[in-house]
Amino acid sequence: MSPARDPWLRHDEQLAWRAYLRGSRLLEEALDDDLGGTCQLTEYELISMLSEAPGRRMRMSELADTIIQSRSRVTHTAGRLERRGWVRRERSHDDGRGVDIMLTDTGMRALLELAPRHAASVRARLVDVLDHEQLMVLGEAMAAIRDHLAPDHHEIGIDD
Repeated sequence: MSPARDPWLRHDEQLAWRAYLRGSRLLEEALDDDLGGTCQLTEYELISMLSEAPGRRMRMSELADTIIQSRSRVTHTAGRLERRGWVRRERSHDDGRGVDIMLTDTGMRALLELAPRHAASVRARLVDVLDHEQLMVLGEAMAAIRDHLAPDHHEIGIDD
């Protein structure tokens, strides 16, 4: 942040900021609701990322970094998923110090059941609301913010 700049947002900047804030909250709430109470959006994201990882397994700390959640939040989410039998945690095969999280066959079946509903929700709530150019600009804008705030972020399945 540059201290020489006016700290207040201009009117158009304020409108854009508030539109982002309200829109992103409403979108996440709608996507969560559309999962039908079977799981939460944060849980879906976690099992989805595990499904794309080699061997459907990741170190817990790497998963937290990937989905940009605190390690404690990922631990709580993993606990809920573990009670459902969707994931399993165990000592890391690499060095034995860390903890890996693994998507179970039960979790993979749940993901495969939820995926069409989630994809339809994303399409109806976001993709089809915007024209293609708007969607691409939104993706580029959010990637720029992600890269600025988390320059070491690695997107599983996309950057590979």
